Amino acid sequence: MGTVMFFHLMQSAPADTLAINAPRALNQGWRVMVRGTDPAALERLDGHLWLRGGDESFLPHGLAGGPHDADQPVLLGQGAPANGAKVLALVDGATASDAEIAAMERVWVLFDGNDEPRLQAARAQWKAMTAAGHAAQYWSEESGRWEKKAEYPGK
Repeated sequence: MGTVMFFHLMQSAPADTLAINAPRALNQGWRVMVRGTDPAALERLDGHLWLRGGDESFLPHGLAGGPHDADQPVLLGQGAPANGAKVLALVDGATASDAEIAAMERVWVLFDGNDEPRLQAARAQWKAMTAAGHAAQYWSEESGRWEKKAEYPGK
């Protein structure tokens, strides 16, 4: 069972955070599934990831529904990980079941801290996930850099 990591976005967009974290996961040999709730938002995220500059920042990925979903290192979609992902990134209020969380090395919950409904939903997710016994970390970029603000179980 992996760790659920909550990323309270205050200054960056999900694409920015994914562009930093996904290569780290890939370097561990873990594939990533980015689950969203809105197909149009996933298409915009796909576009942002393709437009990030330079060869060093290239993130190999694709939108779910294509013929090569199983081959994608990073897959963006609304459903189950079709690429053998060990990391599940939840954006735009997407959720995961306890069984999915238990099967992952990491679950990233990315939420816009400037959007009150998303903030409240993330707080509810934290409570539900920690009540279910999942290890969790809360990260905030409020100060301008990422800082771990809480951890369950605390260390």
